[in-house]
Amino acid sequence: MTTNVTRSARRAGTSVPPPRSPRRLTTRVAIWSARRPGRAIALWLLAMTLAAALGVLVAPRTASQLDLGVGESGRADRVAANAGYVDRAVENVLISAGSGTFDPSSATAVGVAAATALRAVPVVDTVTGPVAAADGSAVLVRAQLRATSDEAASRLGDIRAVVATVQDAHPDLRVEQVGDASIHADFQDWLGKDLQRATMLSLPVTLVILLVAFGALAMAATPVILGIAAVAATFGLWSVVSQAIPDPGMVGHIILLVGMAVGVDYSLFYMRRYREERHHGTAPVDAVRVAAATAGHSVIVSGAAVVCAMAGLFITQDAVFEAMAAGAVLVVIVALGSSLTVLPALLSVLGRWVDRPRVPIVWRLSAGSRSRTVGTTVGWVVRHPVISSIASALVVAAMSFPLLSISLKATQVADFPRNLTTMQTYDRLVAAFPGDTSSDVIVTQVPAGSSGQLASGIKRLTADVAARPDVFADVSHVWTSTDGTTARIVASVPHAVDSASGRDSVALLRGGMVQEAFGSIPGATYGVSGDIASDLDYTRNLEQKLPIVIAMVLLMTFVVMWRSYRSLVVALVTVVLNAMSLTATFGVLVLIFQNTWAEGLLGFTSTGHVVSWVPMLLIVVLAGLSLDYHVFVVSRIRENVANGQTIRQAVRDGIARTAGVVAGAAAVMIGVFSIFGALTFIELKQIGVGLAVGIVIDVTVIRIVTLPAFLVVCRRWLWPAR
Repeated sequence: MTTNVTRSARRAGTSVPPPRSPRRLTTRVAIWSARRPGRAIALWLLAMTLAAALGVLVAPRTASQLDLGVGESGRADRVAANAGYVDRAVENVLISAGSGTFDPSSATAVGVAAATALRAVPVVDTVTGPVAAADGSAVLVRAQLRATSDEAASRLGDIRAVVATVQDAHPDLRVEQVGDASIHADFQDWLGKDLQRATMLSLPVTLVILLVAFGALAMAATPVILGIAAVAATFGLWSVVSQAIPDPGMVGHIILLVGMAVGVDYSLFYMRRYREERHHGTAPVDAVRVAAATAGHSVIVSGAAVVCAMAGLFITQDAVFEAMAAGAVLVVIVALGSSLTVLPALLSVLGRWVDRPRVPIVWRLSAGSRSRTVGTTVGWVVRHPVISSIASALVVAAMSFPLLSISLKATQVADFPRNLTTMQTYDRLVAAFPGDTSSDVIVTQVPAGSSGQLASGIKRLTADVAARPDVFADVSHVWTSTDGTTARIVASVPHAVDSASGRDSVALLRGGMVQEAFGSIPGATYGVSGDIASDLDYTRNLEQKLPIVIAMVLLMTFVVMWRSYRSLVVALVTVVLNAMSLTATFGVLVLIFQNTWAEGLLGFTSTGHVVSWVPMLLIVVLAGLSLDYHVFVVSRIRENVANGQTIRQAVRDGIARTAGVVAGAAAVMIGVFSIFGALTFIELKQIGVGLAVGIVIDVTVIRIVTLPAFLVVCRRWLWPAR
C-alpha cells in the first residue's frame, strides 16, 4: 500500500528512498563509513599506500618475445629456444652519402674502421662486413650482440659511441646505427614522452570538464582524486600480478585509461545521487543510505559487468590481451572498492560543502536535477517509440556499413613513425639492401639419431628456396642444436611483411616445401616462424577469437543484467544496444583509418588497415564503460516504476534526471580519449579515436533515442509483477 509520504514525493517529482530493510551490504558499509569517517578514510589511505608501495618493492616483469608468440610461429620459436637457440640482437652500421660525393671504396675503408672498433665493444659478439650495396649507394657493417633482443635496448651506449666517433671523423659521410633494439629504444623513449604529456594534460582537462558539468569544486575534485588513487594503487598491485602475467608494455596505458574512466564515473554517480537527496532535505546519513542503495547498487552491477567484459580477453590465449585484462580488472575492482567505502566517509565530512566552492554562472546552469532538452527529446521518442526505433536502427546501420570492408593488420617495425631518427635510417637501409626486408624462419626437430636425415632435409630446403628467386632471396643462416636434433633455418624474403609476395613465401613453406624436406623423417616436427608468419598467425588468431570474445562479452552482459534486474527483456535490450553501439563504432573506425580523407584532420598516414588487436580491446572496454551509465539510467527508470510511474513517465523522467551526470561522465571520457587520439602513434590514435567515437554514439543515439524507444516498445514485459 502506498504511503502518504510516497504520494507526496511523487507529486513533487522527487525520489523516494528505498525501504530501509533488508539492507544490502553496500548500504551497511556506506552507513558505517559515513558514521565513522575518520576510521574509514584512515583505512582507505593505508590500503592505497600499501598497494602503491608494492610498485616500489617489486619490479614489474616484462614480457619477452617468446611470451608474445601465438600459433605455429609462436610454437616454433619456443621449440628453438628450448633447444638452446638464443635470439641475439643485431645492430647495423649504415654508411651512405652525406654532404660530399659518395665513394664506395672510401666508404668501405670507413666500414673496416667501424668494424674494428665494434669488435672491441664488450657487448658485441661478432662483426660481419663491410658489405657494399648492389647499387653502390651504401656500405653495411653488422654487429651481433651478446645480448638477446629483449635485453639489448639498455646496452647500446658503447655502440652508439663508436658510431658517433666514426661519424665525427668522416663528416662528409652519413654514418648511422639501426637495428631492432635501437629502433625500439628510440620508439619507447619517444612514446613515453608523448604519453607523459597526454597523461599530464588529461588530469586538468578532466577537472575542467567536471567543473563545467557540476559547478562545484568538491564535486569535480573528489572523483579525480579517487581516480588518481585507484590508478596509483593498481600500478603497485600490477607489479605483483605481472610476475605471473608478464607486461607486454601496454598495460600501464590501459590501467590509466580505464582507471580514470571508471574511477570518475563511479564517484560521480554516487555523489550526484547524494547531492540530489540533500537538495530534497534528506539528512546526511539518510542521503548516504539512499545513494548507497541506488547509485551504489548501480556501481556494483556496472563493476561486475565491466570485470566480466574484461575477463573475456582471457579467451584469446594471447599474452598481450591476458595482461590487459588483468590490469583492467584490477583497476576496476580498486575503483569500485573506493567508491563504496571511502566515498561515503568523504561525503559525510564534506556535508553541505559537496556543493562548494561554487563556480559562478556555471553553478546555476548545472544545479538543475533534470535536463529539459533531453526531457523534450525523450518525450517525443516515448510518444513515437516504433518510428524512433526504426530511425535509430537505420542510423546505426549506416554507420556500421563500412565494417563489411574491415582489414586487420598487426603493427610492424616498418609502421613506426618516420619522425624517429632510427626509422629514417631504417628506410635508407631497406632501400640500399632490399633483400633484408623480412625473413621466414623454419624450425625443425627430429628424434635423437636422425641428425643425418636432418642435414639432408636442410640441403633440400635450401635448394628449394634457391629455386624460387621470385619469392625468396636465399637461406641466410642455419643454426643446429648441440645434440643435432633441432635446426633453425632463416630464409631471407625481399618483400614487405604485409605484401602478397611476402605472404606467398609463408604459404609455400607451410603448403609443402617444409613437408617435402622433413616430412619423411619419422617423428619429425616442424613449423614456420619469422616476421611474416608471426604477423599472419597473430592476425589469424584474433580473427578466430574475435567472434568468440564478442559472444562471451554479450553473454556475460546478459547474465549480469538478468541477475541484477530479474528481467530477460532488460537483459536482451542491453545486449542489443551494446551490439548496435559496437558495430557503429567499428564502422566509423574503418571509415576513418582505412581511408585517407581524415589524415589531415587527425594527423596520421593511413596504412589501409585497422590495427589487428584494436577491435578486440575496444569491444571489451566500450562494452564495459557503456554499461556504467546504462546501469545507472536503467536503475533510475526501474526506481520510478517502483514508485508508481507509468513506463513512459519513468523512462522520460529517469533519462532526463540522469542526463547531467551521464553527460558529465561521458564528457570526461571523450576528453581523455581524444587526447590519446591526438597522439602520433597509429595504435594509440586508433584506440583513442575509437573509444571517443564509441562513447559519443552510445551517449547520444543509443541512450537518448534507442534505449527509451526499445523500453517503451517492450514495456509490457520489462519487469515481472511484484
